[in-house]
Amino acid sequence: MNDTGQKPSNREMETLIGNLLRAGVIIAASVVSLGGIIYIFRHGFELAEYKVFLREPADLCSIGGILRNAFSGHGRGLIQLGLLLLIATPIARVALSIFEFARKHDTLYVIVTLIVFSILIYSLLGR
Repeated sequence: MNDTGQKPSNREMETLIGNLLRAGVIIAASVVSLGGIIYIFRHGFELAEYKVFLREPADLCSIGGILRNAFSGHGRGLIQLGLLLLIATPIARVALSIFEFARKHDTLYVIVTLIVFSILIYSLLGR
């Protein structure tokens, strides 16, 4: 036990998860910022039409379309990719927890975390 009363392996897990969440947010924010800069550089002087609401283009409503746009250097695609990365960050945290609980042979927590992971994936991909 250390001075906080936790086992060192629990502290290591908390540190790993904290670093994962921090890195995910920083990477997502960087991608969104880059996309915003590109978008403003290319479209900053266009007049906005507020009389008609236009939704996102169809190619930005699927993961494949977002990836194609992002890797083509389109600002909107990069912004959407950054948002996907932000959404994926807590999902990656849950996935990491599954492996950590499995490493510790904690079957109950593996099952509960698998259920949570399944719900997250279903809500992201399911319709």
